[in-house]
Amino acid sequence: MKKMIGLMLLVLLVGSGIWVSNKWVQTTEYTVASKELPVAFDGATVVQVSDLHNATFGKDQSSLIEKVSAANPDVIFLTGDLIDSNRYDLEASLVLVDALVEMSKVYYVTGNHEVASNKMEEITAALRKRDVVVLEDEQVEWKKAQSSIQIAGINDPLTEPEIHEDEATQGSLEHAQLTDNFTLLLAHRPEYFPIYAEAGVDVVFSGHAHGGQIRIPGLGGLVAPGQGWFPKVTEGIFDKDQSKMVVSRGLGNSTFPVRIFNLPEIVVVTLKKE
Repeated sequence: MKKMIGLMLLVLLVGSGIWVSNKWVQTTEYTVASKELPVAFDGATVVQVSDLHNATFGKDQSSLIEKVSAANPDVIFLTGDLIDSNRYDLEASLVLVDALVEMSKVYYVTGNHEVASNKMEEITAALRKRDVVVLEDEQVEWKKAQSSIQIAGINDPLTEPEIHEDEATQGSLEHAQLTDNFTLLLAHRPEYFPIYAEAGVDVVFSGHAHGGQIRIPGLGGLVAPGQGWFPKVTEGIFDKDQSKMVVSRGLGNSTFPVRIFNLPEIVVVTLKKE
């Protein structure tokens, strides 16, 4: 009997841990400082929401919406995989989008799952109908006072399957026609950070790696798409030359159904004039 009770408690403990690892949204806060940032943007807040994959967090996404609202965003970045191509349900994801557009301006770029779903036109049309700025290899101005910076976004390289992904990424950046203004880039895939840095981007916002899916204490993530086993770029802030990249662990799952020791997260970045 004692062994049976012990086994039941162990199962309950493991089950509770897995539930928390997949349903408890963490808010991760970073400060990104730069001498190039215009003074008018000192203290501006960016909230990044990535890799939802049709996951739900409370009734009508209530717990996720509360987390984003509490951050009081100046802008919200959706960095791809809003839907999951294996269980496509756009309406479920739009419940979240409808709430986000009431908080601030929302910017979006594609992830590989939007492309794989073959529903790109349907997705982008629904987002534009809600006044989401869909960035497809282009840039727009973000103005404050008498200053401006640019927010750029590139398509996932899967949109051009006939060429190598790094070439597609370089082509997307060239097509975006970036200016010399301080640049925030939405780009789904973090493994191409060297290409973003070479283009002179100041701050990149990426996802895709799902935090390594299973995080091993002391070692980090176990596996990530585009990086394989024991990936190096799964969460946090990375530096290369003059560029910084913010990588979100994201919110949902895709091929592998659960996260382990890897809380879903939204990322809150405060821009700082250095």
